[in-house]
Amino acid sequence: MIVMRVMSTVIFLMFLYMVTGFSACNFETEKSSEPTVVWDSLEVTASAYNSLSWQTGPGNPAVTAWGDTLEPKMKAIAVSRDLIERGLDHNTPVKIKGFDGFFFVKDKMHYRWKNKIDIYMGTDVEKAREWGRRKVKIYFAKKEEDTLK
Repeated sequence: MIVMRVMSTVIFLMFLYMVTGFSACNFETEKSSEPTVVWDSLEVTASAYNSLSWQTGPGNPAVTAWGDTLEPKMKAIAVSRDLIERGLDHNTPVKIKGFDGFFFVKDKMHYRWKNKIDIYMGTDVEKAREWGRRKVKIYFAKKEEDTLK
């Protein structure tokens, strides 16, 4: 009789430990080790440019202000310097509404330009002229220090 009572008490305590022990482990609310990406968007003026010396100035027309070498078919953009301050720094991936895939910030523009991007179109001058100048919406990932504010 005493053995039965002790056994039932032990079983009850084990059950109680399992219920309270596992319920204290909150598996649902643990923070993920994956970084959270926060996207920002801007409306900018977008024009197009080519890697031709009469458009880019002296020196190798395929070398950007950051030293990258552009190649035709590359998805690259140049950004005005105020956009660099807003988080569109070198190699930032950018989604341009109306285009497939991501472009990468590879070049920077002259200080006189504000809120502007140039879409790289290789050496296809006609394609760049057809594009002209348009307002577009762009999306880019905010830097980690920006998301902590």
